[in-house]
Amino acid sequence: MKSSAELFKEAREFIPGGVNSPVRACLSVGCDPLFVASAKGGHITSVDGQELVDFVESWGPMLLGHAHPEVTRALLEAVPLGTSYGAPCPAEVELARQVVEAFPAMDMVRMVNSGTEATMSALRLARAVTGRDKVVKFIGCYHGHADAFLASAGSGVATLSIPGTPGVPEATVQDTLLVQYNDLRGVEDLFKLYSDDIAAVIVEPAAGNMGLIPPKQGFLEGLRKLCTAHGSLLIFDEVITGFRAAYGGMQTRCGIEPDLTTMGKIIGGGLPVGAYGGKAEYMRRIAPSGDVYQAGTLSGNPLAMAAGLATLKVLRASDYAALEARVERFAKDLEAVFAEKGVPVVIHRLASMFTIFFTDQTELSNFEDVRRCDAAAYGAFFRKMRANGVFLAPSAFETGMVSFAHTEDDFARTLEAVRKSL
Repeated sequence: MKSSAELFKEAREFIPGGVNSPVRACLSVGCDPLFVASAKGGHITSVDGQELVDFVESWGPMLLGHAHPEVTRALLEAVPLGTSYGAPCPAEVELARQVVEAFPAMDMVRMVNSGTEATMSALRLARAVTGRDKVVKFIGCYHGHADAFLASAGSGVATLSIPGTPGVPEATVQDTLLVQYNDLRGVEDLFKLYSDDIAAVIVEPAAGNMGLIPPKQGFLEGLRKLCTAHGSLLIFDEVITGFRAAYGGMQTRCGIEPDLTTMGKIIGGGLPVGAYGGKAEYMRRIAPSGDVYQAGTLSGNPLAMAAGLATLKVLRASDYAALEARVERFAKDLEAVFAEKGVPVVIHRLASMFTIFFTDQTELSNFEDVRRCDAAAYGAFFRKMRANGVFLAPSAFETGMVSFAHTEDDFARTLEAVRKSL
């Protein structure tokens, strides 16, 4: 088998940057990527023969761990029946039913193929329902790479947006209003300025793409009240937190009902999938029952549906509270090791997620706080941890994921790797 270095050199000849998603290139952590040969439970094995404890977990969907036997069995049974129909199949009806039953705010759900597809479709629906164009987005929250979400603050003013990447027309992001995460007063100000123009507020109910940043007390409740008062829709992007923060997502955990929810990751058991759902009065606007067009040849793919059903079956019987308690103990042990070594960090944790921020700040509540953390220190730590057998996210702005498959030995091995890496 070719080495990671050989594969990366070859990949750069045929794939832009040698990877099919930018963060995989490991540019921000100053090294080349590892190519994965296999994965099992809480571990991955590189083509170079190194086995690592995996806290990326395919960026979140592998809550049961890699190659879970029930999910693998479901796929092996589904493959001989055909890999794609372009027509309805029984599994998509059952998975839709189970997703709707898990989320109290959801009456109907539409399956798609990615989180990006889910969020762009939810925004289109919100604009159609309200007859408005503007959307409030929080700086540092990631909702996929649809043009409307690739905006950055212009001239230091949160209400002005410019394209965040070449190829996105300025007109496309002019209706995207930006404000810092956890800044409820800033959202109130936007509603004062644009109360009749805001179609939706879209938010990660627990931010996972600037590292893990939990919502402040009253923040999500405030968004719900503002949207209700102004006739705007509240969209929870639960692509990361759906079925991970709790079986019914972050909205079940915090007791707040959004109008629309976007999902992905876990509901496909590791296969490409996404979904958006919400109240029936809104979802019935989607074609063919309504006038808002959205389609996808591979939506409801039988393999993804089979993997998703198997995953949810296991998750329904899983002890989320026990896993959360284990992750909390692990995070406290991590804090103790960093303190022992005299390295200032802040560790955020929620459910089965955690992030190590290299900083001496006492509070991190938005992207501006995160940007002041020491990304170079994280990069050096990442490289040493990888050499010592632990695979972390190759970016200081991502979230660590723990699965039900991670063992106490995995945690002990990680703590020892931290001691060696500091």
